[in-house]
Amino acid sequence: MKKSSIFVGLDVHKNSIEIAIAEAGRNGEVRSYGKIDGSLGALDKVIRKLVSKGYELHFVYEAGPCGYEIYRHLAAQGFDCMVVAPAMIPKQSGNRIKNDHRDAQMLARLHRAGELSAVFVPFAEDEAMRDLTRSREDAKLAEKKAKQRILAFLLRHGHHFNGRSHWSQAHLRWIAGIKMPHPAQQIVLQEYVDAFTECTRRVERLTGQIQQLLPQWRMVSVVKAYQSHRGVSLIVAATTVAEIGDMTRFTSPVELMSYLGLVPSEHSSGEKTKRGAITKTGNGHVRRVLVEASWAYRLPARVSRELRKRQEGLSQEICDISWKAQLRLCARYKRMLAKGKPKQVIVTAIARELCAFMWAIAHEVEFPIMA
Repeated sequence: MKKSSIFVGLDVHKNSIEIAIAEAGRNGEVRSYGKIDGSLGALDKVIRKLVSKGYELHFVYEAGPCGYEIYRHLAAQGFDCMVVAPAMIPKQSGNRIKNDHRDAQMLARLHRAGELSAVFVPFAEDEAMRDLTRSREDAKLAEKKAKQRILAFLLRHGHHFNGRSHWSQAHLRWIAGIKMPHPAQQIVLQEYVDAFTECTRRVERLTGQIQQLLPQWRMVSVVKAYQSHRGVSLIVAATTVAEIGDMTRFTSPVELMSYLGLVPSEHSSGEKTKRGAITKTGNGHVRRVLVEASWAYRLPARVSRELRKRQEGLSQEICDISWKAQLRLCARYKRMLAKGKPKQVIVTAIARELCAFMWAIAHEVEFPIMA
């Protein structure tokens, strides 16, 4: 006897889960089941009750701060579960009432209608590495803000560095030698410098941890393959793999570009076509590191000693793709610069094509299969 399907919408919060059920069929009843506490044990109790009635369960909930623990818990028991992005859920413009049980009912109804798109759920090990790369990203942001505070403070009090570049050894010695007119100001400067020093050490510690854990990661071969590209350092490659996982899940490079928010926005109607800045939707972490990596293509194409070392042990096919990317992207940077395009626009365009070449390399790498 075939089981009757029901679609279970979960509105997940830190301490509670609101549950709604949509019965199969276009006119199937959609009802609120109730609210339970946020523990997996309480959810299992509801599952046992529904399974005992002979239902085949299909779960859905929004991605949010509670992570993927519920998804992995349900998937481990063999249940169908979908995690959806809040921004991609269809909304009724005339609906002015929002509460937990309505949200759960909406999720169940839309899941039954097949109008929801699932987000990518990383494996637990990949998510752990993603947490580490994001922690380093946070540390770099804190370091950047610490630098800005020091420069702003010194500028406000008339101190200008005449050397070639900020944050070089010469610049740091210059800062260390500054004497402020008032003791309170000297204390402020020293506190700012100490904060910057600690941020720098934190970045170094986290970078070291990524390097140390990389050989144990199942995706280490993929990270090494992406590093065959000019400008794609270990941090750029590790961030890309930790955030995206298997690039071959995208059917085309354009789909990957769209996922990273690197495609132009568009507002067209009838015969009018209007394109604007990039959409900046999707994964901003990868978009940021790829744009940074793209600055390397402002110089003529060449295989440096460092790049040749990174390419050791890689297949000739991967190295050929890397060289093809260099020739094309370096030439494109020069061509766009000659046309007077702003440099930020140029590197964004380079990043868009760079991710396409990385997609091509992903098809040359054997991705490890998780049991």
